[in-house]
Amino acid sequence: MNNCIRELRNDHGWSQADLADRLDVSRQTINAIETGKYDPSLPLAFKIARLFGLSIEAIFEPGP
Repeated sequence: MNNCIRELRNDHGWSQADLADRLDVSRQTINAIETGKYDPSLPLAFKIARLFGLSIEAIFEPGP
């Protein structure tokens, strides 16, 4: 799954640790999501979307 979390995070001036704190996950989880090594659970995807004020579809899209 592709996502634009790194870009959104950078636009807000947040480090991976900052975003992880806001989402109550580890920094490693954020890194794995950003690099496409881990697809977030649906509840976490909703949490991410709410935090950035976007729809899930605006942040995540199916990969190849």
